[in-house]
Amino acid sequence: MYGALWRILPGPVWVRILILIVLVAIALFALVTWGFPWVDSLLGPQEGTVGP
Repeated sequence: MYGALWRILPGPVWVRILILIVLVAIALFALVTWGFPWVDSLLGPQEGTVGP
């Protein structure tokens, strides 16, 4: 899969690396903004206690 992604990206190697960095940053932003809060709402609150 990564090979196929690498082949379809345009430009020389440095442009491909830059595009991949931007794509990874967008994916992480989307996960932190929408993905993780959605999963957290499904899990429900966690009740934690600290013993003496």
